[in-house]
Amino acid sequence: MKFLRVGVGTVLFALAAVFCADCVAQAMGFEIAAFSFLHGWGADSGMLLCVPLLIAPFPVDPQLSATSIMYKNTQYIADMVLPRTPVSLQNFKYRSYAKGTFLTIPETLVSRTGAPNRVEVGFTEVDSSTVDHALDDIVPIVDINNAPPNYNPIAAAVEFITQLLLIDREKRTADIVFNTDNYAAGNKATLSGDDQFSAADSTPVEKIQAAIDACFYRPNRVVMGRAVASALFKHADIVKAVNGTLGDTGIVRRQAFADLFEFDQVLIGEGWYNTAKPGQTPTMARVWGKSMLLYYSDPSASATRGVTFGVTAQFGSRIAGQEPDSDAGMRGGIKVRAGESVRELILANDLGYLIDAAVA
Repeated sequence: MKFLRVGVGTVLFALAAVFCADCVAQAMGFEIAAFSFLHGWGADSGMLLCVPLLIAPFPVDPQLSATSIMYKNTQYIADMVLPRTPVSLQNFKYRSYAKGTFLTIPETLVSRTGAPNRVEVGFTEVDSSTVDHALDDIVPIVDINNAPPNYNPIAAAVEFITQLLLIDREKRTADIVFNTDNYAAGNKATLSGDDQFSAADSTPVEKIQAAIDACFYRPNRVVMGRAVASALFKHADIVKAVNGTLGDTGIVRRQAFADLFEFDQVLIGEGWYNTAKPGQTPTMARVWGKSMLLYYSDPSASATRGVTFGVTAQFGSRIAGQEPDSDAGMRGGIKVRAGESVRELILANDLGYLIDAAVA
């Protein structure tokens, strides 16, 4: 009897080819009976044999990723305050230009045979990197087996943890743009007592106009917490400025406030979060607090071009996936994960003016 000698590499290649063929067959909606022994090794378990591809240990599910990307809370404003801009690597550089770079007038006169003046744009490259933010949730297998019609417990878990990721991003963004340490003395003011917009005798029109004039570029956006917006929109000083001689009582609309100060967009933070530690009695607070920021935003700017107050560097897109967890309860379960890699950045703090403690 003769034995056929086959190299290890040949065997591995054959197994990989068979496995890939089975993956394609399942994706197209049919099963190859001869390959059924492979079905315990599918993509859901994260054990892909298709070499030489390098696959991350945690399996990403395109459908769950789409659920995570589509899930949005319309009251969250972080993506408008610091718009997302893609970066090609997690470790990236962004450019910082000296204030006079684009405003210094060069010599433009050229003689008949002379060479035009050459302009060199100087900038400083600043090293940075995106940060991974992710959460896991466990779905017991019993919940999946007993799920009612038209309800997917795994998709619901992705939506739940995505909601938590979004509120965390909202809080991070509010904390960075409302941090007084991020602004020079000429680009911030902290109000108190009768100067706060919640006081009847305060002068918000005067203070907001002074803040606008203090910025290097005229602010085209304003972001504030709900408490600030509620006080401003019914303040007699604002109502009078909008209505003219028609009276100083009532409430102005958001668009009327924007038109008064020539803002392109008025962003109001509505979100709440629980400040108590897990297990303690919930204590609710507004994510965007009681401050107000006026700033210039260029929607077309990125981390390396354009002039804008700030952006959010994003590496890749938000992802989600699942894998079995045999330690979940008696019957096991499915571990679900969602996450994204981002970094909130203030690129030009002199394009903003912070009014801290705008209301009591």
